[in-house]
Amino acid sequence: MKARQTVLEELAARLDAQSARPVLRVAVDGVDGAGKTTFADELAACLRDLSREVIRASVDGFHHPRFVRYQRGRGSPEGFYRDSYDYDGLRWALLDPLSSDGSLRYRTAIFDVDADQPVSQAELTAQPGSLLIVDSLFLHRPEFRGVWDDSIFLRVDFAVSVPRGAARGPGFGSPDPQAEINRRYTGGNRLYFEEANPEQWAGVVVDHNDLNAPFIGSSGAGS
Repeated sequence: MKARQTVLEELAARLDAQSARPVLRVAVDGVDGAGKTTFADELAACLRDLSREVIRASVDGFHHPRFVRYQRGRGSPEGFYRDSYDYDGLRWALLDPLSSDGSLRYRTAIFDVDADQPVSQAELTAQPGSLLIVDSLFLHRPEFRGVWDDSIFLRVDFAVSVPRGAARGPGFGSPDPQAEINRRYTGGNRLYFEEANPEQWAGVVVDHNDLNAPFIGSSGAGS
């Protein structure tokens, strides 16, 4: 676990050294089962140890309704990539308010995917100098270029990520990357790689195949 902590501390130092104008907006991206949420939580903890104020959010709070998500069919890879999330809602509720000319009044969720209905969340107010860390799939889509002040892409092979995701329990697919039940997800991510080339645009690429020994790989052009 020492290697993991070293990577987290190095990334926390990288982010801590950057100016927040007024909030530093950071993406943690990767495929299903990459370990994004845990990684982002641990990174946030490292930053708090540096006395930084951190806002944590996930695009899971910005899903489209079920009828939109599955309009191309429940097994559609294109539907998974293009229709899963309400990016306009993410912009107006969270990202734009924390931009250089934003109000600093934000919300971290507008939709409950399990209940398939909107949620009414009170606005919160960010402190200038805070860092926003958002974890999700597809955060290096072309429409996000210029939005993130920095970003991290967790590189994980499907042979690792799919069994890792399936281990969460029933409803999380098969451990076999080639299984038909996984086609929506692996195919959707492949579309994302082809269209967005996230490793090229990420500020930092972290190999996360081994949870105990991740390592920092290439740095892309940045977002």
